Amino acid sequence: QVQLVETGGGLVQAGGSLRLSCAASGRAFTNYAMGWFRQAPGKERDFVAAITRGGLSSINAGSVKGRFTISRDNAKNAVYLQMNSLEPEDTAVYYCAASLASAQAMTIIKNVDYWGQGTQVTVSS
Repeated sequence: QVQLVETGGGLVQAGGSLRLSCAASGRAFTNYAMGWFRQAPGKERDFVAAITRGGLSSINAGSVKGRFTISRDNAKNAVYLQMNSLEPEDTAVYYCAASLASAQAMTIIKNVDYWGQGTQVTVSS
């Protein structure tokens, strides 16, 4: 089992940057592909980015490609989401996710095995 705790959310102006962190506890962090999802008010939870177990490959949703970067530090049991050029449309609760499936598979929400509690990101115009 894995416990996930996100930090780093907040309020930022459009065009600004934020870095989200997710600390994982439990066994065998490297058994899991890791990712980020987000959920805006009144909308479904959507895939943002995922990274492979070794951290050598990642996948981004089209809406964030070129602006967001996912990374992980397996020595620290942590995963990060660097968000640049933020837009008001990026406003949402961001959730850290872990999956025993592949990074590609966890782009589909049903393949996520564990969730964090979420952290709010608000981008003002």
